[in-house]
Amino acid sequence: MKVVIASGKRKTAVAKAVVKEGKGRFRVNHKPFEIYEPEIARYSVLEPVYLVGDRANSVDIDVRVRGGGVVGQAEAARTAVARALVKYFDDPSVESLFKEYDRSLLVNDVRRKLPKLPLGRGARKRRQKSYR
Repeated sequence: MKVVIASGKRKTAVAKAVVKEGKGRFRVNHKPFEIYEPEIARYSVLEPVYLVGDRANSVDIDVRVRGGGVVGQAEAARTAVARALVKYFDDPSVESLFKEYDRSLLVNDVRRKLPKLPLGRGARKRRQKSYR
């Protein structure tokens, strides 16, 4: 039986996707994907599966994701699923389809939060001056 493992990252979230032949089941953190909340994150994670089409009905996808927030986890899972599907089907047309649709399906997003700086409450915010 063919088994493929791939990972994806976004901010501090890390996802690992396992794709193997099966009946089209999709689970995230050992739970059925249908109860994954919020709904907008569910659609984001399913994008690579929709792009592959009927070929996805012949594989089981199991994703484990840790760290970060809801949207970061969804983006990490999305990248992991897309990479695993490309590896599993070993078809250049699938890879080119993903790259044409959205490059972040296959490439991790390297953007990080700016550190807090002195004289302010955050990375960009500064104390106001009151003498003008």
